[in-house]
Amino acid sequence: MKKVRIALAQINTTVGDVDGNKQKIIEFIKRAAEYDSDVLVFPEMSITGYPPEDLLFKTHFVQDNIKALEEIAMHVPRSLIAVIGFVDKDGDIYNAAAVVNDGKIVAKYHKNYLPNYGVFDEMRYFQKGNRALVIEFDNVRMGVTICEDIWYPGGPARAEALYADAQILVNLSASPYYQGKLLWREKMLSTRANDNLAVVAYVNLVGGQDELVFDGASIVLNEAGQLLARAKQFEEDLLIVDVDVDSVDKARLKDPRRRQDKLMVTKEDLECIEFVGIPFERKEKKNKITNRVEPLLSDVAEVYNALVVSLRDYATKNGMKQAVIGLSGGIDSSLVACIAVDALGRENVIGVSMPGPFSSEHSKEDAQLLAENLGIRFLTIPIVDAYNTLLRTLKPVFGDLPFDTTEENLQARIRGVILMALSNKFGWLVLTTGNKSESATGYSTLYGDTAGGYAVIKDLYKTMVYKLSEYVNQKAGREIIPHRVFIKPPSAELRENQTDQDKLPPYEVLDQILKLYVEEDCSVEEIVKLGFDEKTVKEVAKMVNINEYKRRQTPPGPKVTQRAFGKDRRLPITNGYKEHKKS
Repeated sequence: MKKVRIALAQINTTVGDVDGNKQKIIEFIKRAAEYDSDVLVFPEMSITGYPPEDLLFKTHFVQDNIKALEEIAMHVPRSLIAVIGFVDKDGDIYNAAAVVNDGKIVAKYHKNYLPNYGVFDEMRYFQKGNRALVIEFDNVRMGVTICEDIWYPGGPARAEALYADAQILVNLSASPYYQGKLLWREKMLSTRANDNLAVVAYVNLVGGQDELVFDGASIVLNEAGQLLARAKQFEEDLLIVDVDVDSVDKARLKDPRRRQDKLMVTKEDLECIEFVGIPFERKEKKNKITNRVEPLLSDVAEVYNALVVSLRDYATKNGMKQAVIGLSGGIDSSLVACIAVDALGRENVIGVSMPGPFSSEHSKEDAQLLAENLGIRFLTIPIVDAYNTLLRTLKPVFGDLPFDTTEENLQARIRGVILMALSNKFGWLVLTTGNKSESATGYSTLYGDTAGGYAVIKDLYKTMVYKLSEYVNQKAGREIIPHRVFIKPPSAELRENQTDQDKLPPYEVLDQILKLYVEEDCSVEEIVKLGFDEKTVKEVAKMVNINEYKRRQTPPGPKVTQRAFGKDRRLPITNGYKEHKKS
């Protein structure tokens, strides 16, 4: 059997840190060489980090990344072919892959399909490529593609496998995470492998970048679409895999589809493929390895790990070590504190109880118990005096007007001022505790509980907050979040006997409506036809529509659903299209 040893370098890069990314790439080159790897593949735009956004408008930034590639090339030995993601400049700039061997850049590939939907904005920056690339070494042919290129049945991957007989298709990717995407992605890649009768080696980026988190889970599939190996989720990993090229050739001899398809090949098809040969001799005697398939996390564990990684990377990549959280004794702040401890370490997390005039004794007790269970520093800073002082200050203007949302928001804003003061004095990152259900409906106070540096759970519906909180206790094998936090009615405690359900439908109903309205763009009429109360649906739609201005002013936070607020869902603040008013 002719075996090719492929290494997938699933690395966590930092956007803009060209030197740091360069050093990491060199380190993984050395590690792959120690395993006698023939081919080493890095993720998309490994040198610049992904997505670099408007850094790409800086010509010196692009030039620095090209210089780094040239320096990296000097570390690639003759016995290894490395495929590295970078930004190429040839008149315009391109999302590109460099094929490197024996200290030299021997070929370049430019991404053909530029995504421009959801969180992607690549047409803003890049020119599209128009050629496929096949590398030939030791009678093996390997096609190179970048991320979106392989998501289409046709395109460069198809040309490389069908027209140029590439037995291996490598794909450099930076595919952001959301719930359920991994299984869909693996199914798609399996289809590509089987349809093209080729080994597919897919390497994905890992780590957090502002509102995005990348889950890794790089995989290799054989020509039948069967999984040969999978890397870890949400961790850096070097996945080493031996693939059987002879098996690909044998499968192609027996499959009539290729013969029929090849009858349709034209001269123009062949001219769109660049062939590059490398005088490369593989080591026949290698240390034996076992192909590794890492198990998949459960759905809830997957989301939890995404949040931990996103917070850890946001803090560390921005030079912050410690975080502070306002602990109310409720489920949201409890979960954020648990995530923070797992991301940053208990010694770097500070919880602050800020009891006000309507704070219950059980909430104060639950906040302190949570802090004790986590082993974090706990501060108590009452807000009653500050609240009363503000009321006296405003009395000449407010007069005898009755208590309303104004006084409720004053309490939330005092708490925001205290947390930001602690942040300024000690350099602590303020973590907000609002969830997606609240953000969608505007059930939050601008410059109050929305004030902070990072919104860890901003893309979690309230029902998912409860699931993740249960997971925290299950994972620990003991009660970290107190039992009472799960069973008491959610409340902001900004007035007497207040509960969330005074203004919102039950979260079990609300979250279903929000998913349909926000993520799936269903109309009010369509949602009502699914069995939801018409008045409730219209009220929810109205709350979503009128609170766009609030969401624009909230901190960044990780995307974990299919469609998050922010760069993923973009609606105008000034918007005259009022669905909730339609009869």
